Amino acid sequence: MKKVKIGIVGCGDISGIYLTNLTKMFTGVEIAGVCDLIDERAQRAVDEYNLPKKYKDMHELFADDNVEIVLNLTRPYEHHAVNMAAIAAGKHVYAEKPLGATLEEGIESRNAAEKKGVMLGGAPDTFLGAGIQTCRKLIDDGYIGKPVAANAFWGYRGHESWHPDPEFYYQFGGGPMLDMGPYYVTALVSLLGAVETVSGMTRKTFETRRITSAKKFGKVFDVEVPTLVTGQMSFANGAVGTIMQTYDIHAHNLPIIEIYGTEGTISVPDPNHFDGPVRLYRAESKAFMEMPLVFDYPTNSRGLGVADMAACIASKEKPRAGVDLTFHVLEVMTAFIRSGETKALVDITSRPNRPAPMKSGLLPGTV
Repeated sequence: MKKVKIGIVGCGDISGIYLTNLTKMFTGVEIAGVCDLIDERAQRAVDEYNLPKKYKDMHELFADDNVEIVLNLTRPYEHHAVNMAAIAAGKHVYAEKPLGATLEEGIESRNAAEKKGVMLGGAPDTFLGAGIQTCRKLIDDGYIGKPVAANAFWGYRGHESWHPDPEFYYQFGGGPMLDMGPYYVTALVSLLGAVETVSGMTRKTFETRRITSAKKFGKVFDVEVPTLVTGQMSFANGAVGTIMQTYDIHAHNLPIIEIYGTEGTISVPDPNHFDGPVRLYRAESKAFMEMPLVFDYPTNSRGLGVADMAACIASKEKPRAGVDLTFHVLEVMTAFIRSGETKALVDITSRPNRPAPMKSGLLPGTV
């Protein structure tokens, strides 16, 4: 079986798990080479993972006819430019989240990919893991009846206490909704379907932040984006959802994600992971019961979405983490912020179908 070759742009912190999984876990792909603005990072990846090539820049990578999919692991505000250049070169593109820093960037890249006839998609792919796929089966099989409502909460005190270069989280393309929101909104859409309308409120609690991690200890930098975003969602299936994403709090004791139905409740595991406890409450049981995970990929399987896209090149199917989903998630996330600015409801124009459920019991490393 011919392996689909991947070219990776960006060898920063997140690249390690992709490099590990794409070289050791997934059988249908092969890394053609890597590049990074910091040459030492690219060389370190080549040496550690025994890769065949280090490109001098992304344009040399795009010019390689062997590369079929570009894996874009650059910083959020760089995603769009890299996506557009790769699409122009005729490559399929899988990007780290978010798809773009603005709705306009998402529209431009979606239209460009459609015109060029290439696939575009991206992270997160955690919803394809054992945890959320098990939740989906329980919902689809009627264990909670008709979905009525959903809650999703995430918050902590920020990246400056541990990240060596935390500034970009607080600049254009950053903020908690575009950073962590993709995990939560993607999980909700994969479980409940498309969002029709949203409302939102935002705030920027601290105008500046002080870095306490070692590399830049003591540096104070400006905060450019909202650091607390809350919102309400009206789903096409009639359910109503609430979400909060913030860098401004120390802790919370709220459920990560819960889906409430006419016959019961599902407590959904952390959507930043592929596994986690799935807890089901049924009206007759009067208690939450932990359910077994009945799908594959219960460990950190980042790159699963790339492997799925690679399989779709031959099958001609739509990738599960494709642009229909990633664009919809971007539209929803930016609508929360826009609603907060305008103090008005925002209608969502995109209406994707839920991605196809994962199959279970396949050979390891296959999709």
